[in-house]
Amino acid sequence: MFRPTPLNLPSYPLKLKRIKDKVYVFDELRKKILLLTPEEWVRQHWIHYLHTQKNYPKSLMHIEGGLNLHGLQKRTDLVIYNSQGEKILIAEFKAPGVKINEKTFEQINNYNMVHKIPLLLVSNGLDHFFCKINLNNNQYEFLKDLPNYM
Repeated sequence: MFRPTPLNLPSYPLKLKRIKDKVYVFDELRKKILLLTPEEWVRQHWIHYLHTQKNYPKSLMHIEGGLNLHGLQKRTDLVIYNSQGEKILIAEFKAPGVKINEKTFEQINNYNMVHKIPLLLVSNGLDHFFCKINLNNNQYEFLKDLPNYM
């Protein structure tokens, strides 16, 4: 059974439901109940944080969008658009027990080769990394914080 780990994010009262020996969460973006896994725990907290603290509209967030990478079907954890429909942020979430390492950055970088999004977020709920990508010259810089939605 899932036991929530305290995260390095503001607390958020998720809508949880226990069915038999499993815990489920209501996902406000997808409007459905999902099995609460450690990665989902992190994703739901980030969605709330991005919306309430950074002003990203929930209506512009898209979860688990499909993409084809080297002939394989993959899913992005979260993509956020601006009001013109342009992708502005891609996020990769891991469970709190999963260490963020070079392989994690390689994964999001591979996804971004398809999406070409200027802002990357990588987090396991405890450690967070933000990266701004210059798509014209393939340069990047790590940011101390994620910018607010404009």
